[in-house]
Amino acid sequence: MNTSAVISRVAPKRMSTLDKWLAVWIGLAMVAGLLLGRFIPGLSELLTRLEIGGISVPIALGLLVMMYPVLAKVRYDKVATVTGDKKLLVSSLVLNWLVGPALMFTLAWIFLADLPEYRTGVIIVGLARCIAMIVIWNDLACGDGEATAVLIAVNSVFQVVMFSVLGWFYLTVLPGWLGLDSQGLDVSVWQIALNVIVFLGVPLAAGFASRWIGERRRGREWYEAKFLPTIGPWALYGLLFTIVLLFAFQGDAITSNPLDVARIAVPLLAYFTIMWLVGMLVGKSIGLGYARTTSLAFTAAGNNFELAIAVTIGTFGATSGQALAGVVGPLIEVPVLVGLVYVSLWMARSWFKTDPYAREMSVA
Repeated sequence: MNTSAVISRVAPKRMSTLDKWLAVWIGLAMVAGLLLGRFIPGLSELLTRLEIGGISVPIALGLLVMMYPVLAKVRYDKVATVTGDKKLLVSSLVLNWLVGPALMFTLAWIFLADLPEYRTGVIIVGLARCIAMIVIWNDLACGDGEATAVLIAVNSVFQVVMFSVLGWFYLTVLPGWLGLDSQGLDVSVWQIALNVIVFLGVPLAAGFASRWIGERRRGREWYEAKFLPTIGPWALYGLLFTIVLLFAFQGDAITSNPLDVARIAVPLLAYFTIMWLVGMLVGKSIGLGYARTTSLAFTAAGNNFELAIAVTIGTFGATSGQALAGVVGPLIEVPVLVGLVYVSLWMARSWFKTDPYAREMSVA
């Protein structure tokens, strides 16, 4: 009998201590970042100077450390089964590139009609589809890792092609049609492509290489039972490090303008919640199953805050209202999507009637 074809059900696992207290660690990281940015003079300017091609080197390092363990976990030999799932791919494209930007545009004008700088920044957040941190939320919610890898790859291609076009449409053309104020957006395709290469290409290549080399030298059983648990915690370490940096970046601006932050937070809070809920409803209605429905929902709800922050700072300046809105994006996205991780795990049992922690694995 070919043991590589044998499928065995492993004992369902539960959240580790690190995962169980995730909301606490993230809350502490946010507070630490805000305090650092508020009380250490010049820290924001220092982080701004540590950039290459508009990309913050410290934040990039944190994100790479965060994404690598999750992408190393992906079984790339199963990716073909995901690309053949037309319902998943079409649903993701519609949610990410039609529904998402239109919803954020609508919410920005409803809640920030009198604040054009913040409104523009929020719209830009809606245009930047998620290709990085979403792998963490999906992994914590026990979504389909292979499906998520494919969806963020598809989003990356569309991001390079469509970001500037949609920015022009939603900030110039559509407001003009509706008789509203308009603001342009000048961002190069190279800046977007560099963002995709750094935040997706590098960790994806590293994750693929790790699995390919590890399985061939030591076998799949060793790779998944020994190697992955060793590197796994580094995903959350990288996440917490990134959150500290992000909130330190404009800690002074955030703590000095609490009412402005609250105004910006309202459309963002509505957006993340609505997009996630729509993704879950769509996935359930077309029969994707819990794991792929979760991947669909989180990739629809998450946004590429790295790109949004880089574009708003590069186009409007580091102290602009647009840049503040870009930084507030993860301020709202992180706690909201952490909360939705727990909602997803609850829905797995109550709505999908499945144990989200049950895993099937091939014995090499």
